[in-house]
Amino acid sequence: MPAWWPRLWRPRRDPSRPASDEAAAGDATTELLRRVRAIEIRARRLVDDLFLGEYHAVFRGRGIEFDELRPYVVGDDVRSIDWKSYARTGQPLVRRYREDRDLTVLFAVDVSASQTAGAAERSKASLAAELCAVFALAAIRNNDRAGLLLFASAPERYLRPAGGSVHVLRLVREVLSARPETRGTDLGAALEYLTGVQRRRATLFIISDFLTEGYARALRAAARRFDIIAVRIREPLDGQLPAAGVVRVEDAEGGPAYEVDSDDEAVREAYAARVREMDAERERLFGELGIDEIAIVTGEDYVRALLAFFRRRARAVA
Repeated sequence: MPAWWPRLWRPRRDPSRPASDEAAAGDATTELLRRVRAIEIRARRLVDDLFLGEYHAVFRGRGIEFDELRPYVVGDDVRSIDWKSYARTGQPLVRRYREDRDLTVLFAVDVSASQTAGAAERSKASLAAELCAVFALAAIRNNDRAGLLLFASAPERYLRPAGGSVHVLRLVREVLSARPETRGTDLGAALEYLTGVQRRRATLFIISDFLTEGYARALRAAARRFDIIAVRIREPLDGQLPAAGVVRVEDAEGGPAYEVDSDDEAVREAYAARVREMDAERERLFGELGIDEIAIVTGEDYVRALLAFFRRRARAVA
């Protein structure tokens, strides 16, 4: 059993917490609930106004099954008449079918230290929680189930797929309140865990900045079982170092700190080139595996990016 496995099932409350911490904990809980509620309101509005029909169109069920026979009325397609029933009863009856959905949607959310670090007013972690809410609400409104895996250097927290609006709020709360015990990012370990616990085929949203490497083998294995959509959340600072004089640069996920002259064009180019190198490798891998990517930037409205994604998917399944 991997060393990180027990963390996935650990209790969320610490019974040994001193009483003096209760007031501070109560304030934090109130603030967390306020943030969850705010995200829920916005997500519900977006789903109801824009994404509910789009989701149903592009994430289809496993097939259709017979529902009922009903009397033929003018305007019905004559091809849907059940002629065997007509021969027996003398009354034209139309066969009706319903979609057999039973879909599972999983969210693998990066909660490493880099998701809360940065210069943007809104963190990548907060935006990830809202995107989870939007997709999960669309899923449960279509009678699908949603599950969640939080990961950093190892899988941190797993919620089994379930339905219902209460479950969606729990997913959002878990993302917002994540306090990972590891600091780095290991997407490969997260994917290996999911392929181990989720035996049935599912749709998998990976939400991360993807500023990491070493996950190609695990992603190839996961792509054989899951329909994967990558949601890349970045802030402008992730790809380009601004000219701000001598600055102290520190990896939020561990490692030494350096002072660099950000006015030096060579320094800024080396910074940007490293990110471009990782992006090029990721794009090549996603192209090979047929993985669609949604690019989100903090501080910008993500609705346009989501609508573009749904339109691409609709053309692909048409």
